[in-house]
Amino acid sequence: MSVAADSFVVQIKDLHVEYKTYAGMVKVLNGVNFHVDAGEKVAIVGETGCGKTTTVKSILRILPRNSRIPKGEVLFKGENVLKMTPAQVRILRGSGVSMIFQDPTMSLNPVFTIGEQMMEVIRNSGSPGAEKREVQQELAVMALRETAMPDPERIMLSYPFQLSGGMRQRVCIAMSLSTPRDMVIADEPTTNLDVTIQDQVLKLLKERVESKHSSLILITHSLGVARETSDRIYVMYAGNMVETAPTKELFGEQLHPYTQALMRCIPRLSGGGVAEGIPGRIPNYLTPPEGCRFAPRCPHAMERCRSEKPEFIACGNGHMVACFLYDEKGGC
Repeated sequence: MSVAADSFVVQIKDLHVEYKTYAGMVKVLNGVNFHVDAGEKVAIVGETGCGKTTTVKSILRILPRNSRIPKGEVLFKGENVLKMTPAQVRILRGSGVSMIFQDPTMSLNPVFTIGEQMMEVIRNSGSPGAEKREVQQELAVMALRETAMPDPERIMLSYPFQLSGGMRQRVCIAMSLSTPRDMVIADEPTTNLDVTIQDQVLKLLKERVESKHSSLILITHSLGVARETSDRIYVMYAGNMVETAPTKELFGEQLHPYTQALMRCIPRLSGGGVAEGIPGRIPNYLTPPEGCRFAPRCPHAMERCRSEKPEFIACGNGHMVACFLYDEKGGC
């Protein structure tokens, strides 16, 4: 089902991102196309190093200084983020989009209390009455209480080192949703947590985003996490989106050889031996393949794959795939 472009909260068009290093220009993103609708929960899935974090950092313009964007657009509610003034970017970060990073310890300042940090975020959000200290205090305590934090008044007076990893991550979620946001970005928010805490944090994040009517971008390398949390999934490989579909549709049928290989890597409760890995590795971004970047690892690669980059082909029910196999077949 097609969606009108003006309903997108975020739309990325043909985005290329490079990093300047001592060895040369590292060409990470290679023409990424991506969108998120209002109120939609979208997961980006792929191996470590495939460009997931680079993609979402471009939305907030927090790429490192050695980065370069030679081509592409990043639209937030129709406005090009890459052309925004510093004042517009501050508004975007203050009230439009918030981001939860994978390491809460690095996200929180160790020399300020949780309350001081949360109140600073609220003060800069531009929300009605947010300049008043009593409003900041009230909203911060309410946000902590909504994330099921015990004794939020005590937590407000605590320093980050006094909290467990799971509690710090809950603080980061509360901080992101303490004021209305059009979008929340969660970059592998459960990577450093135990399995039991992971499930609690993901359920909490999903519930809070839905209750606030915000859109969500969840970055994960786990298809299981994406299945439980998202409405739609993008599969990313080496700086390219190779497949996207509604979550149920993608788990029902995978079209791209990379997505099929990822599915084969999932351990099965029914047994059947050790899950397969994917032969080879992500290409060197200093000298990436000219055509499809998955071609060197793909069992179905054709001559065309090594010289041309495949574009998305619509396969119905919101399912799209970037692979020449379906050109050869005349469709999906």
